Amino acid sequence: MSEALQGFASRVRTERGWWVAGGVVVGALIYPFIVETLQVLPLIGDFVPRTGSMVVMLVFTMMALGLNVVVGYAGLLDLGYVAFYAAGAYTAGWFASLQFEQVTFHFGSTVSNDLPGIHISMWFVLAAAGIFTTIVGIIIGLPTLRLRGDYLAIVTLGFGEIVPQFVRNADESGLGFDLTNGTYGITPIDSLGFGSFVLRDQQNKDDLYYWTAIGLILFTVFCCIRLRDSRLGRAWIAIREDETAAAAMGIPLMRTKTWSYAIGAFFGGIAGAFYSSFRAGAFPADFFFNVSIFILCMVILGGIGSIWGVLAGGMILGYLNIEGLSTIGAKVQDAGLDFDPTKYNFGIYGFIIVAMMLFRPTGLIPERRHKIELAEGVRDSPFYDVQTEGTLTDRDPSDN
Repeated sequence: MSEALQGFASRVRTERGWWVAGGVVVGALIYPFIVETLQVLPLIGDFVPRTGSMVVMLVFTMMALGLNVVVGYAGLLDLGYVAFYAAGAYTAGWFASLQFEQVTFHFGSTVSNDLPGIHISMWFVLAAAGIFTTIVGIIIGLPTLRLRGDYLAIVTLGFGEIVPQFVRNADESGLGFDLTNGTYGITPIDSLGFGSFVLRDQQNKDDLYYWTAIGLILFTVFCCIRLRDSRLGRAWIAIREDETAAAAMGIPLMRTKTWSYAIGAFFGGIAGAFYSSFRAGAFPADFFFNVSIFILCMVILGGIGSIWGVLAGGMILGYLNIEGLSTIGAKVQDAGLDFDPTKYNFGIYGFIIVAMMLFRPTGLIPERRHKIELAEGVRDSPFYDVQTEGTLTDRDPSDN
């Protein structure tokens, strides 16, 4: 009877969770229509982000979900995730801009057919960026994923530092053409749109990018849920928990790890291409090491391995980075205090993470498995105790 009640309670919690998720999605979809009303409300109006800011927050949250596949599911500490972000951004620059002026090719683009360069519809470019970064993830992952722990983190950090240096210097690639336009970056990059809809005014552009970002987030969440519950997802979790035991049970370590790296790269590439189209440019200054750390902080804040936690952590840190700290600083200065929190943004993020590790190490919305492990712990016995455990020599004299 108790098992039946527990099953019923579990179903009720699941259904309630889906109702809450559905309400959040509906609220997100109508946000552009109500944002101006929310901004005039007393007390909270100044803290309501603009639609354009929400686009940036959603893009970084999507990258955090992609990194969560690598760090949260497979347990691989990746400090160079910005490499996939850059690869996606420059894919958009190559296939939707004036970069290659010696070629004139148009396919479904929203710009004039007279413009030189390659101009493919950004909807196809997003898919191409995901495929390209998946290949990059496999190429990078094959030689690096043989390592573990700190060694893997150092190597991925190295790749993350190589990419911005490469895009700075690839304007003289030795191939007879300019690949990345060096420190100036590639700009302008074509916009999303159907015909000329997106080019009417800035409000239309922000709204279209916002709804597209919502669609990308829903697609990413759906894929993450399906992957988590799949056979591949269970293999990732087994590797995360005990790599040696997973190998002993027949899980192919390299292939399984490479899949996590490639899938995480896929989402990072799409996010990079989408963001470069929104900003109308891809610039080397956007791809430094601190971006990888910032995205990793989103995963840690929300809860490593938790999809809903990473969503929450990504939106919170994204908001603080885009508008939150500057709005708080303006309020503080209006109160007569000379303090600008934007100058100490990474110090503030670091303080938040340290506080989370001290008071809620599982994150804002923890993954169930991590929560159980930290709550109950795992009992380890030395080899000698294992030999004698449960025998007469291991009994308490008071038991007689």
